[in-house]
Formats: sequence, structure tokens, C-alpha cells
Amino acid sequence: MNFRARLEAFDRYQQGHRWLAIPFAVIRKFSNDQAGSLAALVAYYGFFSLFPLLLVFVTVLGYVLHGDPSLQTRVENGVLGQFPIINGKDIHALHGHVSSLIVGVAGSLWGGLGVTNASQNAFNKVWAVPMKERPNFIQTRLRGLAVLAALGVLFIVSTVASGVVTGGLGGPLAKVAGIALSLILNVFLFLAAFRLLTSAQVETRCLRTGVLVAAVLWEILQVGGGLYISHVVRHANATYGPFALVIGLLSWLYLGAQITLYASEINVVRARRLWPRSLLHDPATIGDEETLTAIAKVEERIPGEQIDVSFGGASEDT
Repeated sequence: MNFRARLEAFDRYQQGHRWLAIPFAVIRKFSNDQAGSLAALVAYYGFFSLFPLLLVFVTVLGYVLHGDPSLQTRVENGVLGQFPIINGKDIHALHGHVSSLIVGVAGSLWGGLGVTNASQNAFNKVWAVPMKERPNFIQTRLRGLAVLAALGVLFIVSTVASGVVTGGLGGPLAKVAGIALSLILNVFLFLAAFRLLTSAQVETRCLRTGVLVAAVLWEILQVGGGLYISHVVRHANATYGPFALVIGLLSWLYLGAQITLYASEINVVRARRLWPRSLLHDPATIGDEETLTAIAKVEERIPGEQIDVSFGGASEDT
């Protein structure tokens, strides 16, 4: 059996078995959307946005919890624990005159919106939202601010709850409780992010599966990131210095962005039943046609524009 015949046999097999057809459809749609490039863009903006956002968070936290340094330290450590690549000693609160501080915080926050804008663009492309139906410049940034505020509140609540629950525990129980609380936090974080950054036309119930998948995979990435730091990056710092941090952080952010977009693709495939998909497009399945039609219609940019898509036949004379 030659190579093409093997591909055709696999294509027929996966189309007839739902347990394989759905994951294959997710992978195919991830490729169709060029989601790898979208993930790289999110990671790029995330790299330049993360430190300004953490700077704003630590500064605001210093004012809000000024009378309780121990709680402030616990919350900071809890938040920075979500990013195992970053050393908490590298983040310091802004100080100075009130007007200068406001300008500095506003500038850092504006720069930090880059990752929310890139994420909204990625989610809109994954869900094939036409250009003419996407939020405008102001709406996009208001949604980004809402996401940042929601994530900040959830981080604080989770850290305080973690301190209360694990404070009376020790040994393995504390680790198990910490992982469980972190997983619950991830669920709420991704629910807030998916809901606020995804088009309002998409119902919340269509997001649940992806939220759970992203939360579990993100927890694995956090644990794996911690192990990677303790065994690789810390030893590499002696040789490569800051480059080890840069490479490690970019790699970690890129993996996180890919996890998030794969989770979103799962939501789309399940909600719109975009399976089975054909590997060779010969013949194309209904899932192929619906996916490619939606991708083409993304380019509708003004209210009066309408893109029509057809498959499998020569154009007819009119």
C-alpha cells in the first residue's frame, strides 16, 4: 500500500469514529485558522505586557494593602506563583509624586492591553467573526480593561482563600489543597477571559468545555514550568544570564497561548459540529465546507458586503 492509500485509509477510519474525528477536526481547524501564528502574536504581546501589568498590580496592591504588609506579600507571591518563570524580586512597585505615578500606571496599563487586544483578535478569528461584526477600537479596550480587572480580583480572592485553607494544613495535604485551589482559580480565570474576549453572539454554554480543558492544561503547564525552572533555567542563568529568562518566558507564554487557542478551537468544533474533516479534501466533507465558508466570510468588512462561497462545481454562465 503506497503512502496516499494509507492516508485515504486513515481518512476513512477517522471519519467513521467520533472519538478520533473530533480531535482530528480540532487539529485541522487549528491549522486552517493559522492559530500557531496567532499564538505567537499573543505570546509576543504577552511578553511585553506581562511586566507592565504586574508592575501596575503590585503598585495598586501597595496602596490598597498598605496597612497589612504580610497580606500584601502573600497576595504578590500568590499572583507571581501563576508565572513560575518570573522571579518576584524583579517586580517592584512604582513610587514618586502622585501625578507622575498616575501617568506611569496609565502608561503601563495601556501597554498591558496589548495582550488582551491580541487575544480578542485570536478568539474572533477562531470563531470566524466577520470583520464588520467585531468590537470597535473603544469597545475592544474596554473589554480588555474588564478582563484585567476581573483577573486581578480573582487573583486576590484566590490567594486569600488559599492562605485560609492551607494555613491549617501541612505536608502533602497542603500541596493537594494548593493544586485544587489553583485549578479552581484557573476555571474562573478562563471563564472570565473566554466570556469577555469572545464575541457576545457566542453563548456562554458553548464555552464550558474549552474552559475546563484550558484550566487543566494550564495547571499542568504551571507545575511543569516550576519543575523546568528548578532544574534547567536556574542552572542556565549562570551561563546565559538574562537570555535564559527571556527564552524560558517566551517559550512558556507560547505554550500557554497554544493551549488557550486549542481550547477555544474545541469549543468551536463542538458548538458548530465541524466534524468529520477530510485530510485530503477528496471529497470534502460538510465540516470542511462549513469551516472554509466561515473563514472566507470573515473578510466581510462593511455592512453591505456579502461574500458567497461555493464548492465542487464550475461557475455557471448568467
